[in-house]
Amino acid sequence: MGLNELLAGLAVRAAHVLVVEPPGQWSIRVELEHQMLRRGWRRAWTPADADVLAVCGVPGPELAELVDLIWEQMPGPRVRTSISSPDAVALALRTAADLLLDTPGHRADAQGRLQEPQLSDDSNDMDDGDLDHGEHDGTSPEEHPGMRNPDHGEMEHDQAGHENHDGHGGHEGHGGHEGHGGHGGMDMAPGGIPLAQGGEDRDGLEMDVLHLALGPVLPFWPAGLVLRCSLQGDVVVDAEAAVIDGGGYGTPVQAKRPGPVPPAVRCDNALALLALAGAEDAAARARHARDTLLHGEQDAAQDAVERLYRTVRKSRLLRWSLRSVLPLTSADLERHGLPSRCLGDAHDRLLWSLDVIRAETRNEEPVAPIETGVVPWEIVPHLVPGVEVASVRLAVASLDLVPFPAVQEARHV
Repeated sequence: MGLNELLAGLAVRAAHVLVVEPPGQWSIRVELEHQMLRRGWRRAWTPADADVLAVCGVPGPELAELVDLIWEQMPGPRVRTSISSPDAVALALRTAADLLLDTPGHRADAQGRLQEPQLSDDSNDMDDGDLDHGEHDGTSPEEHPGMRNPDHGEMEHDQAGHENHDGHGGHEGHGGHEGHGGHGGMDMAPGGIPLAQGGEDRDGLEMDVLHLALGPVLPFWPAGLVLRCSLQGDVVVDAEAAVIDGGGYGTPVQAKRPGPVPPAVRCDNALALLALAGAEDAAARARHARDTLLHGEQDAAQDAVERLYRTVRKSRLLRWSLRSVLPLTSADLERHGLPSRCLGDAHDRLLWSLDVIRAETRNEEPVAPIETGVVPWEIVPHLVPGVEVASVRLAVASLDLVPFPAVQEARHV
């Protein structure tokens, strides 16, 4: 075995997977994470950090085009796979591992792809290519919000670019954006990096306003949700929300689903909040608890949930990190029609959720009553104004949103 083959084999053992979860494909994404953990593979935060692009299920037309754009921004060697069901996950990952070792295939991919990743806009259409390299129709990127992660890099405007994630591969934003006006008619957006526009703050003074889109392809983020935020400084002053392929901004497409939320779903939501808070040990325990619940391992699930419960309860760091994140009063709940479990801050909501999970796995009555109401995604834009941009993802994760239904179901609501 040569040195190249040895290095390639070692790299495959630590591959990073960028997961695309269309609405309604929660079960595929969860099984994918479970199989990735068994292989020692990790989730990628950005296209620049990814070796494998894994698409769960069949995305809608808007998300499918966005997947093509993300694929163009992934460096080689790269592999793209579509997973049709939870049962197909293991085979898809085995195939991806084999393809990562296909050196001739990667050389051909490098020779045939565009020299620089591009994003389509109104004036410049993308070059046509085969499916592996993305087919683009020149649609405005504003219609296809891309992958955003404000907690790991610089902010940008609300079109389909990608920010600079200092902690995850150091990828740079890409061009294809028009400059903003208000600067004497000069193009003040070198390299496709937009400048802020003017806007009045609460004191009547003019301040810069930046626009930032979160989602729909973002780790530990509700699948398909796009949240467009307007920022003054580092504070959200306005927001809009939509579900990709499901409707326009401000158009309700999600039904209020009655019935209790499964404990495995609550564990998955807790996992997202813990991972975003940087509590890796607690997040790993939440993942283990979720997987044992899904696989029906009752004794193991009780033990895993108990360990998770104690870890979170004892963590002063978590308490410090989540205190004062999106605090909601009784008046806030009444104003927005939210369930009582949303009372307090992110840490309070996390503890409530873990108390319910613990009680359900032990067949006991929880300290707080179990509520069947869900937090509709349409409420999110009304809650985030006033939240610092670094805390927006924590705030959304703390709301315990139920996974969205599939696109086909959402369109008929």
